[in-house]
Amino acid sequence: MPRRRRSKPVTELPGATHDAGVPAHRGDPLAEQRAMSRGAAVVDRSHRGVITVTGPERLTWLHLLLTQHVSELAPDTGTEALVLDINGRVLHHMVVAHTGDAVHLDTEAGDVPELLEYLQKMVFWSKVEPRDATAELAVLSVVGPDTPDVLARAGVAVPERPHGVLGLPDGGFVRRVDWPGADAADLLVPRDAHAAWWERLTAAGARPAGALAFEALRVEALRPRLHVDTDDRTIPHEVGWIGSAVHLTKGCYRGQETVARVANLGRPPRRLVLLHLDSGDETLPVPGDPVVRDGRAVGRVGTVAMHHELGPVALALVKRNVPVDAELTAGEDDRSTPAAIDPASLPPEDGAPPPGRAAQLRGGLR
Repeated sequence: MPRRRRSKPVTELPGATHDAGVPAHRGDPLAEQRAMSRGAAVVDRSHRGVITVTGPERLTWLHLLLTQHVSELAPDTGTEALVLDINGRVLHHMVVAHTGDAVHLDTEAGDVPELLEYLQKMVFWSKVEPRDATAELAVLSVVGPDTPDVLARAGVAVPERPHGVLGLPDGGFVRRVDWPGADAADLLVPRDAHAAWWERLTAAGARPAGALAFEALRVEALRPRLHVDTDDRTIPHEVGWIGSAVHLTKGCYRGQETVARVANLGRPPRRLVLLHLDSGDETLPVPGDPVVRDGRAVGRVGTVAMHHELGPVALALVKRNVPVDAELTAGEDDRSTPAAIDPASLPPEDGAPPPGRAAQLRGGLR
């Protein structure tokens, strides 16, 4: 598969994803990725938005609105969830944390106003209070196999299992996650203590890293990002959100009919794959560009990244009947470059994420 290296700085590549308000890198994006893969690094993700839901009926109320089973979500536990439209298309994705007295929904910052408006319209007589907590909490992510050791040295109790949640002594909480690397944790800290927590984590041994490194490992792990790796037609089965963010046996949420029908048939129209790009210095595609086979568009490009070992790669949504060995190009005009699907990235027929897919990629391609 194409794995060509390029001399151009990663931060100048036309397909690189940048998040407003947070550093793209801390000097060496590729070295930052290596730290995430082999040790531990901390990345500022304070551009994320947070909605907090309080009230005695918060779990049963959210259970009716979200795709995930949350009516019995235990305290100090998290999960992922979606909000769909009536046709089962994804409108919102969120990481959920139940701290015992509140449920926190971590989502794309630009989606907070629309999602909050929807939640507020659905309150009716329920005893719940959703509010925008973005100004209260900032997200820091520690990524890498040494994450537990770093957190311990920083005086942070480490949740034992993925999606475990524990409160922090001065407010906020830590959430254990299993992506984008082998081990990771998100710390949602008081925003006015954001700088102090950054210094605390770096002093504990986490290498400072930027958003480019985090995004590259997310691409390797085949974790989609809403609006970048999805479009207005995306259904959960196409991008591996069945299971992680969608509970197939619960009912009573908008879009459930489409979810059940596609799950039963096992034939989502598209699938999320990893593309290896054979690109020159100026030819990386950008999100939304077409994936082309024999002169016809068969998909769309999502996140594009320069990986420290795989070279230039991208996530892409392609038609499910595109053969794994098809000769493809990604991008248009001067950004068009040869592309090849990574066989290890193909999802199972039901649209769920392949078990251990990041480990498959690491083991098969390094």
